[in-house]
Formats: sequence, structure tokens, C-alpha cells
Amino acid sequence: MYTQRRYGFWMTFNWSKEPFIIGIVYSFALTVIYEFVYHKLGFDFSFDWQPISVLGIAVAFYLGFKNNASYDRTWEARKLWGSIVNNSRTFGAAVCSFIQGENSHAIKKELIYRHIAWLTALRFQLRLEQEWEHTEYRVKGKYNPNISELYFHDLEEEVKNVLCEEEFELYRGKANMAAQILHKQSTRLQELLNLGYFEDFRHMEFHKLIAEFYSDQGGNERIKNFPFPRQYSSVAFWMTVIFSILAPFGLLNIFHNLESHTVWLTVPFSGLLIWVFFLMEMIGDFSENPFEGTYNDVPITSIARNIEIDLREMMGEADIPKPLVAENGFLM
Repeated sequence: MYTQRRYGFWMTFNWSKEPFIIGIVYSFALTVIYEFVYHKLGFDFSFDWQPISVLGIAVAFYLGFKNNASYDRTWEARKLWGSIVNNSRTFGAAVCSFIQGENSHAIKKELIYRHIAWLTALRFQLRLEQEWEHTEYRVKGKYNPNISELYFHDLEEEVKNVLCEEEFELYRGKANMAAQILHKQSTRLQELLNLGYFEDFRHMEFHKLIAEFYSDQGGNERIKNFPFPRQYSSVAFWMTVIFSILAPFGLLNIFHNLESHTVWLTVPFSGLLIWVFFLMEMIGDFSENPFEGTYNDVPITSIARNIEIDLREMMGEADIPKPLVAENGFLM
């Protein structure tokens, strides 16, 4: 997530410069051919601008639809993590107030730390590589692209202060580590009920919170594992390509009929027009996947850290980790 007021122009341009460069080169080649071949052979291959502009309007509407749908995915992901924040605070308050009896402090710490481990496992899982994501734009050096020994090593490094090694090994071979941690949390709460640390009513409240966590996790997994429908994404791209191919022909027709040498204005205006349309297409394309490990992600690492801080403070701990800060304007 970018935390500054706005992206700088050159940051935006550098990210999306390829369509502009291709548009400049393509329109320059067409203009050279038009200017030198047309005058010699009398062959005019320019098009009237009006039908091209109608196509451009249709493409713009479609890109608007795609961008709205892509933004909905990102915003839903942020709302789900907002729900995780609220439910985690509720869970922490319940643990600290409901559990009474011998060794209650150690039990509270166990439950809170296991919840922090769930947050860690969940965000690691959400940033696993998917085929349709922009893996080439991942933040280098921070996120592992797939399940491997390095993935488990980094995950273990994250949770070693909140889970014992023996418990971590119980989850290592599981397909969905975060779900198994919640399962362990649920069975542990049942054990504590049987031991008399709280009564049935409070156990039901705990169970409701576990169900909420499963629901929030499932919502995140739905966004992660089900891509923005490829037919919508593909059509938006190819419509933009077709419009970009035709646009210089229409601009040639406009600028050639003006004063002498204005035909060369086709080159910069074509590059600018192609860049604007592809920029809109890229914005939608990079908003589809809010957990792909790029700079436009929902900042789940920062959110998880803030939850951890809240929970540790509820227990009265002194050694509290610091909130994550943005690096060069980016918060992950």
C-alpha cells in the first residue's frame, strides 16, 4: 500500500512507460510511411476519426467496469482484515476477562500467542504465488513465491516466539496451516472448559469468535484463490490493444488536414493516447489481486503487527514490538 498523498508523475510513468514507448515507435513508423509513401503514390491509408472515437468510448466504459470490479476485490479484502482486527481485539478481551483460576496467566498467554501464530500463517498463505498474479513485481527479498523449505524456514522464524517448536511441527505437513491452528485453538478451549476455567456460556462466545475467524479466513482465501474472471480481464486487454492499433490512423487523418507538417503531431498524441488507455487497463489489472506480494497489496503484515501489539498490551506485556513503518512510502 502506498502511503503518500499521491504517486509522483515519474513513478507512475516509469511503471507504465512500455505502452507509451511502443506507441511512439509504432505511430512514428506509420507517420513516416504515410508522409513519404502517401505523397509519392497517392495512397491514403488513414481512417476517419469518428468510428475510432466511438470504439474508444466503448473501451473506456469497459475499462471503467473492470476497474470498479477490481477495486471491489481490494476493498473487500481490506474489509475482511478490518473484521479480523475487530474480532481479534474481542477475542483478546474475552481471553483476558473470561479465563480465571490457577495458571490463568500462562493459559491466556498460550491462547493469545496461538492467535498471533494464526495471523502469521494466514498472511504467509495469502502471499503464496498464483499463476495469474504479477509475480515479476513482487517485493524482492521479503516474500517467498511458493511452498518450499525456505518458506517454512521464514514462517518458523516468524512464529518461533509465539509457538513452541513441537506445536509448529504439528502443522508443518498440513495443507492449510492457518485452519489447523484455529482447530487446535478450538480443541484447547474445549479442554479448558472441561477443566473449569470458564462456563458453557463463555465457551459459546469463544466458539462464535473462532467461527468468525474461519469466516474471515475463508473470505480472504476466496479472493486469493479465485481470480478476477479471465474473460473480463482478457477482453479489456485486447480491446485496448485494438483501439491502440487503430488510434494513430485516425490521428493521421486529423493532423494531415491541418497546416503543413502538423502530421507529425500524430506521434506524440498517439503515444499519449495509447499510454492513457493502457494505464487505465494496468490499474485495474494490478488491483485484482490484493495479496500478491506487490507494492499495491492490502498491508496485511502491518495490520497483523498492529493486532499483535494490541493483544500483547492487553496482557500487560512490557516487550511490545514496534508498528511497521512505510519504506519509501510503501507499507506491506
